[in-house]
Amino acid sequence: MSNSVAALEAMNPLVGEPQGTGDWFTVTQEQINQFADVTVDHQYIHIDPERAAAESPFGGTIAHGFLTLSMLTHLQESIEGDPWRREGLVMFLNYGFDKVRFINPVPTGARIRASAVLSKAELKGTSLQTMRTMTVEIEGEQKPALVAEWIDRAVYDS
Repeated sequence: MSNSVAALEAMNPLVGEPQGTGDWFTVTQEQINQFADVTVDHQYIHIDPERAAAESPFGGTIAHGFLTLSMLTHLQESIEGDPWRREGLVMFLNYGFDKVRFINPVPTGARIRASAVLSKAELKGTSLQTMRTMTVEIEGEQKPALVAEWIDRAVYDS
């Protein structure tokens, strides 16, 4: 049996099951400012605490939605269980997203964490393609910051 088929067989029983919840991570103004510089998105609601407090409905600065989305790579690292990390794994690739929704803004200084549910697993050649529904929650908030259907591929040597 090939390594990719063995990985698929290990993943199939996990489809629809929660993979866990990761560790809390604090979003700082410095990180927001750095993201604004990299993306050239300097809207005041992200980088000007005084103006955002006075003029925005958020009461202060908020993280860019795309910053929160890009944090998924880090946030998912602390989620338990990587059944695709099996013998013959060559590399792991981000394949994209089927759907992303920014539901609730992340205030500066808030703590966020991600949880994952495996939605789908299928073979693509010698790769195992998976989709996970990722939810980023904000500590103390009822509504999550975002929900995304994240697709990735684990490439195996056979």
